[in-house]
Amino acid sequence: MTARHTLSGRAEALADDPRFDDSGFVLDDDALGYDGDQYDREERAALRRVSGLSTELQDVTEVEYRQLRLERVVLAAVWSEGTLEDAENSLRELAALAETAGSEVLAGVVQRRPHPDPATYLGKGKAAELRDVVIAEGADTVVCDTELAPSQRRALEDVVKVKVIDRTALILDIFAQHAKSREGKAQVELAQLQYLLPRLRGWGESMSRQAGGQAAGGQGMGSRGPGETKIELDRRRINSRIAKLRRDIKEMKTTRDTKRSGRRAGRVPSVAIAGYTNAGKSSLLNRLTGAGVLVEDALFATLDPTVRRAETPDGRLYTLADTVGFVRQLPHQLVEAFRSTLEEVADADLLLHVVDGSHPDPEGQISAVRAVLADVGATDVKEVVVVNKADAADPEVLDRLVRHEKHSIVVSARTGQGIEELRALVADELPQPDVDVDVLVPYDRGDLVSRVHETGEVLASEHVAEGTRLTARVGAELADDLADFAV
Repeated sequence: MTARHTLSGRAEALADDPRFDDSGFVLDDDALGYDGDQYDREERAALRRVSGLSTELQDVTEVEYRQLRLERVVLAAVWSEGTLEDAENSLRELAALAETAGSEVLAGVVQRRPHPDPATYLGKGKAAELRDVVIAEGADTVVCDTELAPSQRRALEDVVKVKVIDRTALILDIFAQHAKSREGKAQVELAQLQYLLPRLRGWGESMSRQAGGQAAGGQGMGSRGPGETKIELDRRRINSRIAKLRRDIKEMKTTRDTKRSGRRAGRVPSVAIAGYTNAGKSSLLNRLTGAGVLVEDALFATLDPTVRRAETPDGRLYTLADTVGFVRQLPHQLVEAFRSTLEEVADADLLLHVVDGSHPDPEGQISAVRAVLADVGATDVKEVVVVNKADAADPEVLDRLVRHEKHSIVVSARTGQGIEELRALVADELPQPDVDVDVLVPYDRGDLVSRVHETGEVLASEHVAEGTRLTARVGAELADDLADFAV
């Protein structure tokens, strides 16, 4: 069924009114006695339909369609700040999230309000109108573009009579589908349980039943007493599971820290790739290292971090770490659960911040990523903004980004444009060996010779009877280890 996408008559009237700009605000506030952010009553009453969101499949037979069993969803959002374009971009991102989770987006509506309704998110009247849209489109789920309070979700479900989920639950569902490693699965489960705990809902008498002290153990008469209700039992079980997952993740973090400290001991510089989801981070990793990491045109295709070896043009080794993508309003439960993974970014020598140059709002992506980086303490890492997808981006947008971000470079991971320049830039930004040494290393200390070749710059090398004569430029730590063999 194809969604009907029409603006309300009031919205069309506003578009022709010279007093209003594109966002619906009065242009000449002083002349009209403007005294704060007020909304015209008729505009507040308009539920705006957003066009271009349908992901309904084409050329699929009825049998194939039934096999797919896609959920049919309607999106709903409250537009309380910014422009209409910002609100529609956010809703289009929500549509991409819903499609990634395995649903079919039929329609989307935006309600203009100074703030969401504390009871039903959209307001009682607009919730009833949303119910009409759900019936007309044949939808079975409503997805809201924010994190709903438990009471808001229940109240909205009572009105629209179909399942209601919010942006946080949708992102958690995508993460659950894509987690592959033991650590990734544990992190996602922890985030899901933290989200679920305050949202446990009782259905009639089923959640108020009591176990009855020892009665459940078969002690019989005289031993019955008040016990846990079912919802209390569920809460206790969830809290116990959360505690176990935190212990498990802590142990996994120790393993990750050990590997990272091992790389540090060898003084191998590290580079982290971070950025918005679907910005092309894994494609860039493959271009730089030939890693063969999964690349997919989908949100959150990468959840488990990948660390690969790479080499600068002058032969110095470094590591490249691909990390999970970020998104606007990334659930705080996920940031907390993935903290050990994101520490790869905080401990890096250089951060490649990948931005999708073809996105409608790349500046918004940059701001969202930096907000998450601040949460994990990665603000002090040297940053290079890598504007990706240059082959599909508007040249004017690329010029704007390069002017605004002083330390930036434009590349295309798909075509290879700018990749060699990026390699050279990474080599310049990584810590440089700065201590000159002239040493004669015995043949039984080949490990030191190997470290000089891997992390330093060899100026001259000669094999003599006593050992290997090296003239090189190395880091301070390696220079200390070589001090006993100075010529």
